[in-house]
Amino acid sequence: MPRRCSRVIAMSGAGGWRDDLERWLQPFLAGLSHPARRAMCPLYVAGLIGLGDRKSVQPMAARADGVPYDRLHHFIAAGIWDEAPLQQALLCEADRLAGGSDAILVVDDTALPMKGNRSVGVAPQYATTLGKTANCQTLVSLTLARGEVPVAVGLRLFLPEIWTGDPDRMARAGVPEDQRAARSKLEIAVAEIDRVRAGGVRFGCVLADAGYGCSAPFRQALSECGLRWAVGITGRNKVYPADVAMIFPVAGRGRPRQRHVPDQVSVSAKTILGDMTGRSVTWRDGTKGRLRARFCGLRVRMADGPTQRIGTNGNQHLPGEAVWLVREKRGSGERKFYLSNLPADATLKQLAATIKARWICEQAHQQMKDELGLDHFEGGSWTGLHRHALMTMIAYAFLQSLRLAAAGRKRESPAHHPSPRCRRPDRPSWITSAGHHRGDARTVMPYSTGLPEISLPK
Repeated sequence: MPRRCSRVIAMSGAGGWRDDLERWLQPFLAGLSHPARRAMCPLYVAGLIGLGDRKSVQPMAARADGVPYDRLHHFIAAGIWDEAPLQQALLCEADRLAGGSDAILVVDDTALPMKGNRSVGVAPQYATTLGKTANCQTLVSLTLARGEVPVAVGLRLFLPEIWTGDPDRMARAGVPEDQRAARSKLEIAVAEIDRVRAGGVRFGCVLADAGYGCSAPFRQALSECGLRWAVGITGRNKVYPADVAMIFPVAGRGRPRQRHVPDQVSVSAKTILGDMTGRSVTWRDGTKGRLRARFCGLRVRMADGPTQRIGTNGNQHLPGEAVWLVREKRGSGERKFYLSNLPADATLKQLAATIKARWICEQAHQQMKDELGLDHFEGGSWTGLHRHALMTMIAYAFLQSLRLAAAGRKRESPAHHPSPRCRRPDRPSWITSAGHHRGDARTVMPYSTGLPEISLPK
């Protein structure tokens, strides 16, 4: 079976990985009051991890001896039980595995292509992973990561307008009444960040692409929470020079000015960085060599404050928070722009390493789809989809716990000598090392290719 989770570490012992899974799941099972649900949860998670191309309910039940399809389907799609205790257990485990002041929380979304129009949230919408508009479900995702250890901590369905405008359709799909109001992906993301923080998950910086980063309310919500962030924007977004000042201009006629205005005009990010050539920066070692591009950075003030009429320029956004504006020029000539509220003394290499750390969430999405069947759920209900997504995240966290445990054993072996390519990248000054804590699986992991894969036997 050519799946990554079926390739690497051969688990020893009579029960092998299934016994390990049973023990590891105990904090999750404590949140399920009924014995039948406590029995079905390990079977469902094991079905996602085990062999088989299809990870929907029917084939998983067929591969598990003595597990009736209707019981497994009832558990995931129709059973009356609260997911909140399992979600909290996942947050606790994610923080144990990858939390810390040097961790990142990546906000993104992932598309699940679907046929038909009955499954909850399915509609023609732009799918970032496909690069086009397609009939799909869109999940807003949160991924906690430290080094090369990502753990998915949130997957929440976005409902397009075609759904939120049809109460009967939402009722048929079992959308809870408190989830039927129209919410943007940005609002869902902020609510999920609040949930993760309330759950005790520790991280040092929030990362997001331009789909989220271009939103001033999203950035401002993060700053109001006291969070560090680094997000993508477009070259058209407006900024002010860092030395912009607010003045009361002398009126040529009429009444004196009642409100102050900036003494400089805002310009596009592309324009203000136009004369900067930047320098080559290597942010990490990849499987095919060092990853580098040309970066330049400039302190600016984002034009995202309240709007005010400024002379003949009409309504303009006033200067907002002082931030870093960063431009990346890739080898292909493509240019990308980013904003970050990292401290003013951050180096260009620290900025680049932080910005480019977002790649880990795409890897997690692909692994959960290819190996754990995130996009294989065939039910149409809100409850079934979110429970399937939760079980997928739990299965993924279990596999990451095995990777960390195996890496800890490898480091304890005297014969193990890490190669230079296993060194961690230059980290921003605002990140403090959490150190090595083998007892709670917090061993610092190599950033490029040093993690072992996992082999789950038949």
